[in-house]
Amino acid sequence: MPFDDAPSTAAARRRQLLRQGVATLGVLAVPAIVRARSAARIRIGYWPVAAGLPFYAAVEKGYFNEAGLDVAPLKFASAQQVMEAMLAGRCDGSANGTGSGNLGVGALASPGLFKIIATNPSNARHVLDEFLVPKDSPVKTIAELKGKRIACGPGIQNKTLAGAVLERAGAGGTRVIELPIGQHLAALAAGQVDAVYTLEPTGTVGRLNGSARILEAGVIAKYILGDAQAPWHGGAATLTTEFIGKHPAEARKYIAAYARGIALVRTRPDEARQHLTGYTAIEGPLTAAVPLASYMLYDEFRPADIAAFQKFFDLFTDKGVFDKRLDVSALLFKD
Repeated sequence: MPFDDAPSTAAARRRQLLRQGVATLGVLAVPAIVRARSAARIRIGYWPVAAGLPFYAAVEKGYFNEAGLDVAPLKFASAQQVMEAMLAGRCDGSANGTGSGNLGVGALASPGLFKIIATNPSNARHVLDEFLVPKDSPVKTIAELKGKRIACGPGIQNKTLAGAVLERAGAGGTRVIELPIGQHLAALAAGQVDAVYTLEPTGTVGRLNGSARILEAGVIAKYILGDAQAPWHGGAATLTTEFIGKHPAEARKYIAAYARGIALVRTRPDEARQHLTGYTAIEGPLTAAVPLASYMLYDEFRPADIAAFQKFFDLFTDKGVFDKRLDVSALLFKD
C-alpha cells in the first residue's frame, strides 16, 4: 500500500519529539508470544482494557499461529505509548482498545502511519466508558461533580473526553488529573479523588469488590455524540502502512485471523471472556461479569458509522488537540 506524501515541517518536528519520548519507554509485559512460523514478526501493542478481547482471544486460541504468523503482544501503560511505539517503529500495529484519538495524533504527526482494520464501538448498551464514584458517595449525577477531584486514564484522549463530558453534563471547569488506569480504584478507596472517568473492566472490578459504583456508563455516546445508543469508535485495531507495504500477504492473513477473534466474541462471548485473564485486571469467574464492547471490521462501516466516528474526531479538532481536521474514511484499511 503506498504511503501518503511526506509530512510538513511542523509535522516532522512533532514526530521527532514523539520519537524522542518513545526512546525512554519500556514495554511492561508480554503475557504470550506465539511460536514463530512467519519470517515477519508482527509486534502488536495493547493497553490492558476489556475492549482488546478479540486480540487476546486470537492469540490464546491460536488463530494467528494457525495462519502461520509470528505475533508478539506488547503491553503498554497507556494508549499513547502504543501510538508512540508505532511512530518509533517499535510496534507494527495496535489492538482494539487503543484510543482512536491517540492514534489520530500519530496520524497527524506522521501522515499515512497506519490503517484501521477494526474498531470497538461502545455506547450505553455495549459499555466501555464510565464515571465511577466511591460506593458510599452521595453523588447521583455527573453535574454534581463540579469542582470535585476527578481523575481519568493517561493520555490526551482520556483527558479531553473526561473534560468534555463534565462540561456538557453541567460540571464545566472541573480540573481532571491523569492516573494510570490500574490506580483508579485505589485512588477512589483512599479518598484521593471523588470520581474517575475510566474504562472497563475497572467498573466491574470496583462493583464486585465493593469499592466503587458506576455513576453513569456510555457517557461518550450520550454527551459527545448526542445519542446514548450512538457508536463511539473510541478504540481501534491497526496495522502500520510500513508493515502492510513490506508484508502484504502476512498483513491480510493477520486481518483474517483477527476477524476470527471478533467472530468468537460475537458468537461465543462466554468462551471469549476467559481470555481477559492475563491481559486485564479481571481474573477467574469475574470475567463473566464484564460488559463487552461491540466490534466493527473495516469493511463493515456504513456511512452512518463513518459519520459518528468523524463527529468524535471533530471534537479533537474543536478542542485544539488535532491541528487540522482528520478524515476518518482515509484511515480505514482498503483491500
